[in-house]
Amino acid sequence: MSSPKVYTIAAGLPFVDVLVAGIQDRLGDDPVELANVKVLVPTQRSRRSLAEAFLRLNEGRALLLPRIIALGDMDEDEVLFNENARDPQIFSGKKALEIPEALVGLERQLMLTKLVLARKDMAPDQALNLGIELARLLDQVHKERLSFSKLTTLVPEEYADHWRETLEFLNILTEAWPEVLKEKNAIDAAERRNYLFDEQVRSWTANPPKELIIAAGSTGSIPSTTDLLLCISKLENGYVVLPGLDRILTEEAWESLKDSHPQFGMAHLLKQIGVKRIEVKDWQKQNLCNVMKNRSHIIQAALTPASFKTPPLPDEKEIKMAVDGITYIECPTPREEAATIALMMRQTLESPQQTAALVTPDRRLARRVASELSRWNIEIDDSAGIPLAQTPPGSFLRLIARMFAENLAPASLLAALKHPLAAGGKSTQIFRNLVRKLEIFILRGPRPAQGIDGLLAAIKINADLKKEKKQYDEVKILVRLRTFIKELQNVFEPFSQILNGPPKTLAEVVNQHVHLAEALASTEDDNGANRIWTGDAGESAALFISEIINYGDLLEINAESDYSAMLHSLMAGRVVRPRYGRHPRLNIWGPLEARLQQADLMILSGLNETVWPPEAKASPWMSYPMMVEFGLPTPERRIGLAAHDFTQAFCSPQIVLTRSLRADGTPTVPSRWLLRLENLLYQKGFNIGSNKEIPWLQWIDTIDAPKEILDPRLAEPSPRPPIVARPRKLSVTKIETWLRDPYAIYAREILNLHPLDPLDSEPGAADRGIIIHKILDQFKNDYPDNLPQDAENRLLKIAQKNFDKDLPYPDVRAFWWPRFERIAH
Repeated sequence: MSSPKVYTIAAGLPFVDVLVAGIQDRLGDDPVELANVKVLVPTQRSRRSLAEAFLRLNEGRALLLPRIIALGDMDEDEVLFNENARDPQIFSGKKALEIPEALVGLERQLMLTKLVLARKDMAPDQALNLGIELARLLDQVHKERLSFSKLTTLVPEEYADHWRETLEFLNILTEAWPEVLKEKNAIDAAERRNYLFDEQVRSWTANPPKELIIAAGSTGSIPSTTDLLLCISKLENGYVVLPGLDRILTEEAWESLKDSHPQFGMAHLLKQIGVKRIEVKDWQKQNLCNVMKNRSHIIQAALTPASFKTPPLPDEKEIKMAVDGITYIECPTPREEAATIALMMRQTLESPQQTAALVTPDRRLARRVASELSRWNIEIDDSAGIPLAQTPPGSFLRLIARMFAENLAPASLLAALKHPLAAGGKSTQIFRNLVRKLEIFILRGPRPAQGIDGLLAAIKINADLKKEKKQYDEVKILVRLRTFIKELQNVFEPFSQILNGPPKTLAEVVNQHVHLAEALASTEDDNGANRIWTGDAGESAALFISEIINYGDLLEINAESDYSAMLHSLMAGRVVRPRYGRHPRLNIWGPLEARLQQADLMILSGLNETVWPPEAKASPWMSYPMMVEFGLPTPERRIGLAAHDFTQAFCSPQIVLTRSLRADGTPTVPSRWLLRLENLLYQKGFNIGSNKEIPWLQWIDTIDAPKEILDPRLAEPSPRPPIVARPRKLSVTKIETWLRDPYAIYAREILNLHPLDPLDSEPGAADRGIIIHKILDQFKNDYPDNLPQDAENRLLKIAQKNFDKDLPYPDVRAFWWPRFERIAH
């Protein structure tokens, strides 16, 4: 073992390109030597980017690539929901084969849920969410190499009443869970990762490899990764290459960095390796251009801890050079922000070979930008993926479950039946037409009684009313709707019975749910399975369903369980990533995907507090001091990682910074990084962006403006139908409307347009008055001269019949019937 060899690639340089150039400089021209090299990178995306960089720098010539290994240095959600954690692409060897398999994903979630339900009397969907939090705690403890034995010493006994209850609940992890793993002959994914890394360290320490081994881009945020990097740095042909090491921070500040600072991870890593910051060399041969060097200097100075002196800034000329490549745009709302970003990316395509990338943790903003680009027929994918629950198959399954959870309430019923995948065995056009008629004739207005029987009863009452009014065309429509509802009943019945019957396993319920979804999605030309389970989203949904069916016997569902909420919890964290990129020059990256990558134009968006940086969420199990004492990373650690991602992207040659002034109608707070940067530059007489402002916000207004403007000299339109088409009589109340708003009379009397009743509405005062007068009129006719002795009971019986006939709506009856009982006396 030699002394540690640690290098850095300065922020602002294309990391993977510089890394490849340095590797080839060290190997020479022998292509065979390259195949013997091992390069360890943080993520799968950086692994692909490095492979592309080798091809790019060798102008596409055929060559043997080195072995590129993704360490998987990412957050715990990737372990929680990623089935690939069963077989992490790390290392291999005889010892690795002896390490038990990892228990991850849905199987672990359901097992933990089962243990929670055994301890606590709660709804299964709540237990599922608690199971996820327990899994997160497990991963954190394993990643930090901690022991649960320290839990009992965290709080003094005199303050431990509440904590004692938590400790009793956490016995699930300290006592029950190890027994489960022993029975399964498995371990947690994070623990397996530790074993693999430790075994590799032992192997390389005992038998140092002769080939070149490089660990690049990782900051050692996980202890096992730190140990591996320390081992590699001491190998004879081992190198550790850090991303964007800060060289201007004072030594006093460097030694006192907090975990919310972007350089905290690297400072901790260098301390563990035993290398001083001044001993870290540059990996690249070429010098960093002045613009990037100055911009890196500015952002590093801006993020200097407040209690320490800010390093001296470059002179005004150099600051101006650094600021000239920055554009800063504050948009009124996220809609304008997305449209502006899309317009910038569209402009990039006007320059051959130019690339652009949007970097943001805001997934809603990313989807908005992708939607805005579709106006130019540009398809672009979000590399962070789309939540499975928001894809067509995922939302279809969720809407069906919610429809039954709400017992076919109008809003949930229409949401499911109007889904693009719903067809009910008919052509989509016929099915949509029937659903629209069902909405207009039955579901608009007061809510019918629950379930299929309530819909059939509402159809019968409406048909009787139409017959009395001799509206036979509408009676025919209602007869067709009755047949339609009966057909739906045949489809819905098996799933309804299994939800409301004796307890069933989750696998049985999901299996019947899938049969219902496929039947509802089938058309006259195609079966539902072909329509639901195709494409990237369909395949991900099919994999999700197959996992539930495989492991669903672990959990039981009874009639009181909220299956819809359970399905939502199970889908949480599942994302659908496209198999292939859709555009070669435009990308949308999350901060994790953007690590070690660069484009000609980098657009950093969503720069508001709680978005970027993210909100520092508290642990559901421990307070902040308890987390520190126990050894868990504090919530600010994520802010520090996010800050490092921001500073790396900020040093790109051309960048755009955007934020929205309001979100969901509420004013936003600028990101702390923007505020500190703005304050620093203001002291020197500069703004964040250059003075070369382009009216992006005006342009996006122009895009949606009408192409032709009407001649302002034209007279305003006035409703003047032919005399024969005009109404011959109007009620007194409509005369006032006629004078005030003639268009209302024109729409109602000439065009025969009537506003639809809202869903779940109450009958108005007029309807209530009509039915009460009808009851009193019948009572007067039955007893014209003398009141019977039990007059009140007889009046209530007449009222009962009329309420049952004309108002069979449970919600309405619950309010109106008690009122009538009070006035009947």
